[in-house]
Amino acid sequence: MKIARIAAAALLLISGLQASAQRYDGGLVDKSIAVIGNEMISISGLEQEVMVARAQGSYSDRNSRCEMLETLMTSKLFLMQARIDSLSINNDMVESQLNDRIDQVRTALGGDDQVAEYFGKPLYKLRQEWREMYQDQSLIQQAQGDIVNKVPEITPYDVKQYIDTVSSDNLPVIPEKYQLSQICIYPDREAANLAVKERLLSLRERIINGEKFATLARIYSEDPGSARKGGELGMASKSIFWPAFSDAAMSLKPGIISQIVETPDGFHLIEVLEKKGDMFNARHILLTPKYTNEDQVRAFEKLDSIKTEINAKALTFELAARFYSEDNATKTNGGQMADPNTGSAYFEIDQLKPEDYTAIKDLEVGQISDPIESSDNEGRNGNLVYKILRVDKILPAHTASFEHDFSQLSDTVLMLRQNEAIDNFVREKIKSTHIIIDPMFKDCPFEREEWLTKIRKEEE
Repeated sequence: MKIARIAAAALLLISGLQASAQRYDGGLVDKSIAVIGNEMISISGLEQEVMVARAQGSYSDRNSRCEMLETLMTSKLFLMQARIDSLSINNDMVESQLNDRIDQVRTALGGDDQVAEYFGKPLYKLRQEWREMYQDQSLIQQAQGDIVNKVPEITPYDVKQYIDTVSSDNLPVIPEKYQLSQICIYPDREAANLAVKERLLSLRERIINGEKFATLARIYSEDPGSARKGGELGMASKSIFWPAFSDAAMSLKPGIISQIVETPDGFHLIEVLEKKGDMFNARHILLTPKYTNEDQVRAFEKLDSIKTEINAKALTFELAARFYSEDNATKTNGGQMADPNTGSAYFEIDQLKPEDYTAIKDLEVGQISDPIESSDNEGRNGNLVYKILRVDKILPAHTASFEHDFSQLSDTVLMLRQNEAIDNFVREKIKSTHIIIDPMFKDCPFEREEWLTKIRKEEE
């Protein structure tokens, strides 16, 4: 995060340049601003949540405090129910979420001292407060889960009733989807990796002989974010990097140049500038394997030959994929692709890699693309791979129907029922709970009118 952006956020907080509904008379003196049953929200608690959101780069407008307060008040309703139901805290989830938040904030602000300065209290105190917050959040999520789990399982009758009662314009639109198979060939990774390592060894020797790491990083590093800063990454938690990178950096003494470190992003040289606990600031030079025109020509010729054999009925695509493809994730399935996130065999257009979609967008079912250069799903950017693609099925875009899209319609109906259950719970809880909200928030554009009703009753 840019220092200027942090400074601007802090300045807005201190100066109180907000809408009248968010300006606190007499400064930011801590006090209770809302009481929800037995739960209290303080002005300091609200401010801290706004500050965390800003530190993590969230957009903040004139109503950010109003939105945050409504979120906190709604959460308190679920927390009350969790305490009534004697739900237990999921401590593993609490510690995981707590550590993630601390790492994000420390990285965004630049270290423990900067965090303490930004929030006006030491990190150990913030850790204690945030742990309590995540303990509450664990209970809140369980309470919400109990509510939605009481929604009955959706039946075909429910789906049919939904279709019959909702306007056709409001039915979900199922986008065009493709089912695809592929045969992949990778370039000569071993030769390319060896070439990269030789380049990095040469750069390492130049640094050891007196050339500046930062200068060489600006010239040669392929990490655009850090190269212009001489390879410097900034003080950050080790948890945000690949484990191999973090382990190497944490083992180095400042000023010592690492051996070559391999991560899914490529190959690195690392120089640690500073270490504080489990945080470090380092420079690095990143190089990725480069492949020659000969690699592409060789792969394209082989893929063209395979395509010719398939079109000539000399062998099936499935058999060719099992025999020739070098992609272990698909070759055993006859080349059939699946979304790595959902496992679905169907891809919407925006789920496909741009180069893959360009290759198949004009094909009909059963046709095979020309060889293309694409990438796999490894690392952040993927590894280079050459492939041919076959269009197995095309599902045209259409309005969801009972006959063809029951599963998706069932999910839609279930989500609507769950949202309705949550909404009903919150509405009834607001009505039956003793609630006091400070009049300074009377002009807030809350989503729920019921909150404003509580404020008006207090004023009367």
